Amino acid sequence: MSFILYLVLLFTHYTSTWGAPHVTTAQVNLTYEIHQGWLNTTGNFYNFSNIPYATPPVGNLRFLAPTAPTVPSNPPVNDGSRYAVCPQGIPLWTSVATDWLTNGIGVINQSAGYPIPHVTTLPPVLPGTSEDCLLLDVLVPKTIFDNRASGSGAPVVTWIHGGGFTLGWKTQYGSGVGLLKASQAHGKTGVIYVAINYRLGLFGFLSGPTFSSQGGTANNGLLDQRMAIEWVQANIHKFGGDPNKVTVMGESAGGGSTIHQVTAYGGLKGKVPFQKAIIQSGAFLPVPGPVRPENIFQKFLARGNLTDLSAARAATTKQLQLANAILVGEAPFGDFTFNGSFAPDLPGKLLLSGGYDKSLTLLIGHNDDEGLFFTSPFLPEGDEETFKKNVVLVSFPDADATNASSYILNTLYPPIFDGSQPSGSQGQGYTNEIARGDYIVSEALFACNAEYLARAFGTSAYAYDFSVPPALHGNDIPYTFYEGPATAVLNGSLALIMQDYFTNFMINGNPNRAGLVNFPNYGSGKLLLDFFTDAVTLVTDFLDNDRCKWWQKALYY
Repeated sequence: MSFILYLVLLFTHYTSTWGAPHVTTAQVNLTYEIHQGWLNTTGNFYNFSNIPYATPPVGNLRFLAPTAPTVPSNPPVNDGSRYAVCPQGIPLWTSVATDWLTNGIGVINQSAGYPIPHVTTLPPVLPGTSEDCLLLDVLVPKTIFDNRASGSGAPVVTWIHGGGFTLGWKTQYGSGVGLLKASQAHGKTGVIYVAINYRLGLFGFLSGPTFSSQGGTANNGLLDQRMAIEWVQANIHKFGGDPNKVTVMGESAGGGSTIHQVTAYGGLKGKVPFQKAIIQSGAFLPVPGPVRPENIFQKFLARGNLTDLSAARAATTKQLQLANAILVGEAPFGDFTFNGSFAPDLPGKLLLSGGYDKSLTLLIGHNDDEGLFFTSPFLPEGDEETFKKNVVLVSFPDADATNASSYILNTLYPPIFDGSQPSGSQGQGYTNEIARGDYIVSEALFACNAEYLARAFGTSAYAYDFSVPPALHGNDIPYTFYEGPATAVLNGSLALIMQDYFTNFMINGNPNRAGLVNFPNYGSGKLLLDFFTDAVTLVTDFLDNDRCKWWQKALYY
C-alpha cells in the first residue's frame, strides 16, 4: 500500500466514524463563538469537534504567527461539522522505504543509489485540505461536563500529532476514545482529551534570514501549537477541565514539538502553559543555524515561481501546495526538509545548561528500532563515502567541516560487523551497513532525546522502552490509541496496561497504581519500564552511554 493511500484510508475511516450526526447536544460559549457538541451515547462523552483556536492564517496572515479569533458582538453557533486538515507534504522516499521493508532488500538496487525525484505536478490532495485548518477537538466524559460548575476540574491531555512536520492531523491515529475510556477505568476520575491541528511544511516551518527580513515569522507550526495550549489554559474550565492539570502529549515530530515546548525560549520566559508532558519517540532534525533554512526558502521561491514573500502571500493555495510537494517530495532519503525551533539553542544543549522549565513532570519513551524506516538502504558494503553521504551528512550536513564525521564513523559506530559494535549497545550490535546506519539514526535523532530528557528531569521523569517486535518507529501508536482488537496490536492486554500507566500519569503525575508493575522514577536508578509482547519488566537504561552524551553536545556543527 502506498503511503498516500494509507493516509487517505486513515482520513476516510476517522471522518466517517466520528462525523455522523447525533441528536443530544451541548453548547459552550467561547466568546468568539458558541460551540455545539454532541453526546456519544456509546462512550458517554461529549464531542466538541473542529473548534477554531486562531484566526484563519490565510492571505496577509500567511507566514505570520497565529492570532486569536476576533470576538464579534453576536457570536455565531458552530456545530463543528467543518472538518479540515492542513496542507500535507510527503517525501517520496517513504514509498521506497515501505517497499523494501515489506518485500525485502532485493527490490532495490543498492549500488545505484536513491535517485532524487523531480516533482512537477501536485499529488492527490486529501479531502478537507484547507489553510483554514487551525482546529482542535475536545472530548469530555459526560460526568465531567455535567459537573463543570462544581469542583476543581478534571485533568486534561493535549495531543500533538507527528508526521515529520510535513503531514498528519489531529485524528490521524485515532479519536482519543481509547484513552478517554482508560482514564475512567479502575476507579479513575477521567480526563478531558484535546487534539490539535497545526500548520505543516512551508505553511508552518519556513524560516531563514531573507524570509524574516521580508516579514515572515519563523516556525509558525510551533507557535500554532503554543496558541492551542494557551487556548486550553483559557477555555478548558468551560468544559469541566482544570488548566493546572494539563499534560501535553506527542509522538515523533509531535514528541519533538513537545521537547521544543519544554525548552521554548531557553526557559527565559518562565513557566510553560502546562504541567506534565508525555513524549513518545520525540524526533526532530538537529540542524541549527541560518544556512539550511535560507537554502530552503530560496528553493521555495525558485521552484514556486515566486519573487518574494509578498508574492507567496498573494499566490493560490494550489500554487503553494505544489511548491510544498516539491520541497518535501524531493527530500533526500530519510529527510522531511522542514524542522522548527523557538529556542536559542538545540534542546539537548539547553537541557545540559538548564535552559528549560524544571517544574514539569515527564513520561518519556522510545522504541527499540526507531531508525530503520528512515535509514537509506542504498548502502553498498564497504563503501564508507557512500555511507557517510547517505547517513551522516543527510542529518548532519556540517559534520565534515567540524571533523565530526570521522569520529562518528570510526569511534562511535566503527565499520566492524561482528555484532560487537556499537560498544555497550542493547543486545547484539550491527552486522551490516544498513543496521549500522539504523543505529546512528535511531540514537542520534530519536532515542538519545529520551535519555537527555530523563537525565535532566531525574526524579521528575519516568522513562520506558517499547520492545514489541519489530518495535519500529510508530509501532507503539496503535497501543497508545487502542480501542479494541486491531491487526497492529499483538496483545490487547498490553495496550490496556500502557494506557493505564499513561492515564495514571495524566491524572496524578505518577504512572503507578496498585496491581501494576512498579514504574520507578528515572532518578532512582536509571531504569526503564520495558513494554514487551507479553511482559512488563524493568531494564537498565542502555542509552546511558557515551554516544548519547556525545550527541547531546552537538559537536557536529
